Amino acid sequence: MPINYREATLDDLPTLLALEQCVVEAERPFNSAIKHGKPLYYDIEDLISSSNAYLVVAEHDGEIIATGYAQIRQSKQSLEHKFHSYLGFMYVVERWRGQGINQRVLGLLKTWSQKQGAKHLYLDVYVKNAAAIKAYEKAGFDPLMVEMTLRT
Repeated sequence: MPINYREATLDDLPTLLALEQCVVEAERPFNSAIKHGKPLYYDIEDLISSSNAYLVVAEHDGEIIATGYAQIRQSKQSLEHKFHSYLGFMYVVERWRGQGINQRVLGLLKTWSQKQGAKHLYLDVYVKNAAAIKAYEKAGFDPLMVEMTLRT
């Protein structure tokens, strides 16, 4: 069961758009404010074609089974580092979970980020998504801040 990890191409766009909706559906239970229908989270075409982003896919027998991207972003003025790498679109098709695929994707994104000179990596995860938090902690991430919200 060989898994191939590679940079995404524009030919992957239809599949990536479908997987983006899988991410949306997976996150709906954690955020009731997500729009109905098929909201877009990412500018996938830009992530593929931008020189400051690296979108990785894992595929098996030609089927994309996992995704993730790293994007170089400017950091807040208050921080010591001027830029960082932001990770997103972290998704593994359900039947492929638990096989270390996400860890491999994270490793590729970390390596790319380091080659860009980024020494800090950030990502967002819903506080109630215990499985994702556990996976990111296993990869060396530490919780840093909790975003609070109030619906009025």
